[in-house]
Amino acid sequence: MSDSEKLAAFLDSLPAGTRLRVEDDLGDGFVRLRVSEAERRQARQDIRCVEDAVIEMLRNARDAHARTIIVGTSRSGSVRRIVVADDGDGVPERLRDRIFEPRVTSKLNSMIMDDWGVHGRGMALYSIRENAARAECIASVEGKGSIFLVEFDCSKTPEKSDQSTPPSLVKQSDGTWAVGSGPHNILKCASEFALANRDVCTTYLGSLIDCAATMHAFGRQFLGAADSAKTAAPIKRLGLMRDAASLVDGAQALGIDMSTRSAHRILAGEIAPLAPLLETLDRVREGELESTKKAARPASSTNRDFRGLKIATDDLESFSSALKKAYAELAESYYLEADVKPSIRISGDSVHVVFPLSKL
Repeated sequence: MSDSEKLAAFLDSLPAGTRLRVEDDLGDGFVRLRVSEAERRQARQDIRCVEDAVIEMLRNARDAHARTIIVGTSRSGSVRRIVVADDGDGVPERLRDRIFEPRVTSKLNSMIMDDWGVHGRGMALYSIRENAARAECIASVEGKGSIFLVEFDCSKTPEKSDQSTPPSLVKQSDGTWAVGSGPHNILKCASEFALANRDVCTTYLGSLIDCAATMHAFGRQFLGAADSAKTAAPIKRLGLMRDAASLVDGAQALGIDMSTRSAHRILAGEIAPLAPLLETLDRVREGELESTKKAARPASSTNRDFRGLKIATDDLESFSSALKKAYAELAESYYLEADVKPSIRISGDSVHVVFPLSKL
């Protein structure tokens, strides 16, 4: 069957409305959308600074169903290097370069609207490559995740001058959390993303060496003797490295340059893996001066358990039903509305349950 016949067959299998939006079927769930020239030109303006690119890369990992996203950054002269590793869907090897072309996406029927606008047009990675000095999918295994490497010349694509000041997490009067004020740097952008998406993924952020230490620890928890560097998830691959030389080479293949000394320190546990980004931020109540709250937050943990928890829908409904029954007894004693549905949230190390109070 010729390429044109394959495309015709693919389009015939789609609903009529969807059919009009597809220009080419690239296989493995990826398509090229029809987008106007005006939208193509606008996409080049979507990345105005390095922080914009960080957000787009985080959204890209989330939309690929990643549960864990590790971001490492470095700055040398005017060059900002960013490595983003995730455990999401991965990218077929033959499409690793094509995903940076305009309108290429795996989200044909799942365009997402979030705090940063529409995502899923197939323009985010194109916008990044148009503005970056270097942008590539440096490693990927289908079904196991990807690692993206991007470099920006900050004299052409600027970033905030203050990249060291972290924001605080502010507990608002209604009990919800928000990211506090401060420079809109990479730390703040990543914190806003981590907070908004805490129910679906855990975000880590640090230096490239911190990133390597975290991926090494992540891999050591999950990989066994039967795993190989070729088949292991890229985000876990460094866990296979047992000596400094192989760790240096393995990290370099993932876009992370490190010295032999740093490799020895990682293997010896002297460079601890990162803690989830939200756990590293100070917490204040609304109205307090953020600078007065200096509670120590763990920047890393040598014994962190990276295993996530995903509860099946049926089990979650059974759990919710049992909680409602238990709450009903308390509600009756304190004249509260008993027929309320609890909100259940799963974070990295805990399960949070909230019952809305409704007084009779």
